[in-house]
Amino acid sequence: MELNKRQEQILQIVKDHGPITGESIAEKLNLTRATLRPDLAILTMAGYLEARPRVGYFYTGKTGSQLLADKIKKIKVADYQSIPVVVNENVSVYDAIVTMFLEDVGTLFVVDDESLLVGVLSRKDLLRASIGKQELTTIPVNIIMTRMPNIAVCYKDDPLIEVAERLIEKQIDAMPVVRKTEKGYEVIGRITKTNMTKAFVALAKDDLL
Repeated sequence: MELNKRQEQILQIVKDHGPITGESIAEKLNLTRATLRPDLAILTMAGYLEARPRVGYFYTGKTGSQLLADKIKKIKVADYQSIPVVVNENVSVYDAIVTMFLEDVGTLFVVDDESLLVGVLSRKDLLRASIGKQELTTIPVNIIMTRMPNIAVCYKDDPLIEVAERLIEKQIDAMPVVRKTEKGYEVIGRITKTNMTKAFVALAKDDLL
């Protein structure tokens, strides 16, 4: 977040004289309290200042980079997860390829007859199966998919930054967002590198600050 000249002046006054009331800040700048109210609100919401009743404003001591890091850590998977694309474990590799093409996704999540997660299919899995003279309409995806427990999963309340680190660590493009049940994992969403990019763009546009 880039501060304007007056906000920089307010910040310096609070650094030098805080805790200090809004009226005192306005007096030092030869402005009215009402004129400063929007700037004080922005500085407070952004985390540069904190306000306490009957005490006034004081500087939090955090730099812009620290405040940005704090904002990033507060973003949850639920804020950016998208709708999952799932297929049954008994569908053919051919049908899975068609589904991936029609849904324009790079990863399919495989579920059993109770809609519980049992596997993951990537583009590489389907490409590998397509090489050769195999009849793709007769091969079920459960033959080629990555199975539990070798599947990285996440939950809607997980910090998005932690999931991003796991995607990088495991060199995968997507991760299922799951809800744990007595029988297994129910797929309720997906997090992809595209979701991460959307969060990054929102930060750049100050949508989250």
